[in-house]
Amino acid sequence: MTDAGARLAGVAARLRAACARAGRPEDAAAVVAVSKFHGADAVLPALLGGHLRFAESRVQEAQAKWPELRERFPEAELHLIGTLQTNKAADAVRLFDVVQSVDRPKVAAALARAMDREGRRPRCFVQVNTGAEGQKGGIAVDEVAAFVKECRESLELPLAGLMCIPPVSADPAPHFRLLRTLAADTGLPELSMGMSADFETAVAEGSTLVRVGSAIFGPRPPAGPPDRVPPEPPGSGS
Repeated sequence: MTDAGARLAGVAARLRAACARAGRPEDAAAVVAVSKFHGADAVLPALLGGHLRFAESRVQEAQAKWPELRERFPEAELHLIGTLQTNKAADAVRLFDVVQSVDRPKVAAALARAMDREGRRPRCFVQVNTGAEGQKGGIAVDEVAAFVKECRESLELPLAGLMCIPPVSADPAPHFRLLRTLAADTGLPELSMGMSADFETAVAEGSTLVRVGSAIFGPRPPAGPPDRVPPEPPGSGS
């Protein structure tokens, strides 16, 4: 088993244990492996090991990395978790299966137009700025209800849930608890919350998707990731 494969297995085991401690079914939360900044050579072992849910933060990086991977693994599910520029909305709709960073009205409107044009409707999560951080994307807490209504009723986006990134220096539990309350108030079933350092806390607060990068792939590479998929080893299959 590769290092990434071993780490992924360890994260999955910790996730199942966290669900059990919270009195939830062991499969109540799933791992989204955050492969941003890591090349196809790092992602391929995880795919060969059977993991199929991944996330990228940049449309351009995903465009360079994933088309060949998805030819070999068409069942893979790709999430966008980074800030989306409106002029990249059509590219995002074509490439991603889930957009977790619907963080402002202009992005929501651009996605709705792109979905109509492309005939493809990736699931969407509204990103909430639970810490009211000026440098971070996300809808303000007191605007969530109105924004969700606009996305649903006016734009007809396929909303699945809410997402948040708590402030780095803060206890994440109150932020996860707040997001859970907001999701219940707006009738959204899914919660994307929790990363490498705090996903077990997030599971205790009801997370359904945890976004784990460094605990699986290790630190961000010092140089840009390769764009090409490494050759398939003999007999590896897909």
